[in-house]
Amino acid sequence: MRLVCSSPCSVLAALLLSALPSGLLNAATEWTGFLGPQQNNVLPSEARIPVAWDEKKGVAWRTEIPGEGWSSPLVQDGRVWLTTATEGGLSLRAVAVELASGRILKDVEIFRLEAVPAKHRRNSFASPTGLLSGGRFFVHFGTHGTAALDAKTGEVLWRQQGLKVDHQNGAGGSLTEFGDLLLVPCDGMDVQHEVALKKSTGEIAWKSERSAKPFLDTLPADMRKAYGTPFLLGSGAQTVSLTTASTRLYALDPATGAERWYVNYGKGFSNVPLPATDGKTLVICTGFMKPEVWGLKIEGAKGDVSETHVLWRQKSAAPDQTTPVIANGLVFIVSSGGIASCLDIATGEMRWRERIGSDFAATPLVSNGLVYFWDCLGTTTVVKAASTFEVVGKNTLPEGFMASPAVVGGTLVLRTKSALYRVE
Repeated sequence: MRLVCSSPCSVLAALLLSALPSGLLNAATEWTGFLGPQQNNVLPSEARIPVAWDEKKGVAWRTEIPGEGWSSPLVQDGRVWLTTATEGGLSLRAVAVELASGRILKDVEIFRLEAVPAKHRRNSFASPTGLLSGGRFFVHFGTHGTAALDAKTGEVLWRQQGLKVDHQNGAGGSLTEFGDLLLVPCDGMDVQHEVALKKSTGEIAWKSERSAKPFLDTLPADMRKAYGTPFLLGSGAQTVSLTTASTRLYALDPATGAERWYVNYGKGFSNVPLPATDGKTLVICTGFMKPEVWGLKIEGAKGDVSETHVLWRQKSAAPDQTTPVIANGLVFIVSSGGIASCLDIATGEMRWRERIGSDFAATPLVSNGLVYFWDCLGTTTVVKAASTFEVVGKNTLPEGFMASPAVVGGTLVLRTKSALYRVE
């Protein structure tokens, strides 16, 4: 670990944070799941985070993380949790870092593999983001297993290694919780279904086969897979879990796995981006090869709504890795090739499109009227969340971003390809 303190103010802020009562600390510093509390990477209007930083300015600390992993950092009770893989992918691990100091507190091996598995050169062996809930850190490594750790002691409480999937390119989708369940899509070249695991034991609570399976079976095996993360829409008994899988968006009852409705989008596969919504319109990305961005009407969805609920389609510079973010009635997206765009959420009309870099995997973040775009070379481009393109700032850290950020109070927790940063 190498600590970097940019100023006495940064050190003082870290000391004050560590001295806060636990209740106040939790209220200020929780980021417990992928893309934040609402799964949308949009901060409350009162939130204020840094706009400018570099290696020497605004960095409270930098901690090198052993191994390699693209999972996003999560924060609760003054600890940052994340997953990583060491020994070339043989050792799959969970790491806890003290938020105040950057000191590594826990480094726990969860699974040890007998041989290094296959993956895409762009992927890591620890890409799915875990989940902090009920005093536990839930981790997921795709076909290699899911597990629960005690978030205080680091003890492994259970392991589930029965969800075998041929990912072809390695695991990608992250965990989502619904009540006492963990929702886990299993969309591989060989099997296509979704399961729920009991958070208490890791046992399977339900399993839902993909209803498009008869069609999927007619496709080449590598076009049947996806890397979706379940996205919760609605509240109470009306909640549905949305997962973008190969050729189809599924809306399931998260309590039982029963299918409520779906949308077909053709031969899109290897889907990564989560859906996004403003409460009326649902925005989805249709997958690899020729990705498109679609706007869907939410109200009255039941059964097959492929013809009745698609409001618009946008085919230009659609993302195949990053999730759309929404602010001020606008949708902001960035393609893996570095083209950022702004769409009107009501019509899909493109308001602007600009090249801001060359390689993107992390999802943008919205805060205080600004959109933050994180590229794989280490540059963060900050633009106004508006219908006209205006760059507010550019900031650079070495190594580059594959993971999406965490936000705790007014602090950014950023994971680059080899290190964890606290920026404030």
